[in-house]
Amino acid sequence: MRKAEVKLGLAYRVQVPSSALQRSRGVQSDHTVMIVATLINSSFFQPTPYQKRRKVLINQQLVLGDQVLFVKVGSQPVSNLTERVQLNFNNEKMVKNGRCVFWREPHLMNEIGQWSTEGCDTITTREEYICSCNHLSFFAVLVNPELNSKVDERNAATLTYITYIGSALSALFAFGSLIIYVALHRRRPEKALGIHMQLSGALLCLHLSFLSCNFWIFLLNEKEDSWVCRGLGLFLHWSLLATLTWVALEGFHLYLLLIRVFNIYVRRYLLKLCIVGWGLPTFFVVICGILGVYGKYTMEIRDSNNHTSTSQICWMSSEFQQRRLVMYITLAFLCLVVLYNFCILLLVVFKIWGLRTGRKDYDWEKTNKERGTRLWKDCATVLGLSCVLGLPWGLASLTYATLPGIYLFTILNSLQGVFMFLWSVALTCKSRSENNSSVPDPSSQKMMTTSFNN
Repeated sequence: MRKAEVKLGLAYRVQVPSSALQRSRGVQSDHTVMIVATLINSSFFQPTPYQKRRKVLINQQLVLGDQVLFVKVGSQPVSNLTERVQLNFNNEKMVKNGRCVFWREPHLMNEIGQWSTEGCDTITTREEYICSCNHLSFFAVLVNPELNSKVDERNAATLTYITYIGSALSALFAFGSLIIYVALHRRRPEKALGIHMQLSGALLCLHLSFLSCNFWIFLLNEKEDSWVCRGLGLFLHWSLLATLTWVALEGFHLYLLLIRVFNIYVRRYLLKLCIVGWGLPTFFVVICGILGVYGKYTMEIRDSNNHTSTSQICWMSSEFQQRRLVMYITLAFLCLVVLYNFCILLLVVFKIWGLRTGRKDYDWEKTNKERGTRLWKDCATVLGLSCVLGLPWGLASLTYATLPGIYLFTILNSLQGVFMFLWSVALTCKSRSENNSSVPDPSSQKMMTTSFNN
């Protein structure tokens, strides 16, 4: 008896061996066997929790083509085949790191249905995935976007160490910069210094919450969750949103200070900024907390040898089904802030150039002699402003390109507190030099001061 073959369009093909056909007949070996093969949308196979606070970890998995292939032969169950069933899944988009799985139904009420690789082997070619399984069931090819990254287990460990060390340094230096801004604000109660204070405080909260979330994971069992982890996840998300909001307010203040008009009256200006900077993140995370967004998040990393490791943090729970929507909203907010502040930085560059060349006492001969020095000062000013405006966050786009881009993004953003400290030191030195100088540089003067009223 030969094997049977069923094709579903051009993307799917099933080959059932003769042993499976014979087993499905049972004792009635002369009866005709019906082969059923059909496609079902993968949305019907989402793991659904039995209870809200279950202790099961669900990793983020996507079904290739969003289709599940159901194969059934006769009325008898078919399993433990010596001659395997072969299923071909077309891979038009060249998606890597796929694996053949079947849907395992729950047997107890407190269990959930889930994908399993038991009894299935995966063969990958350039154009398709070939699944070889010893039973009949609902089959699919799972791909994981987080597994398709360019970070293997060894690089992931290195990036983790860099992040921990950089975040600890940033927390320390953010605290130092906060002290410096408080001291400067007492001597010169300027609104710009007040905004720098708020941003330094948000950065300090961000790095402390990140370190706390990672530390708490080590105290929990692999499948354990707690209200502390959910609270730390909320605090981390709130700190991230507060940091991004204050970064955006830094750009807004710089726009009013240098671009729109120098002397402008805004009643209770800093108070209104504080309401926006701290109020909006608080409002958003309270809603997310009520919806149960936060908890333990698990990410899988697969190396070149197809070995899988997991990394966990108190963040948005992997069990929350709408977690991706919340993450997309956060990512969209990040992109808008970076784009807005990048435009502000370009306007600042043109403003500096205009202030340099528009001075009546502009001495071309003297400028030619000091061109190198002034160029370095202007570049340092723009570089410092780019860190204050959070533009290193824009390097996140490089993480989808190359592994060096991931390292660059990790280093710069984990050390953002250090950069803020250097900027605060630069402000202190600039303040002292301007106090000792009778003719301050107008372009730098506008960078450091403001005329907003209380």
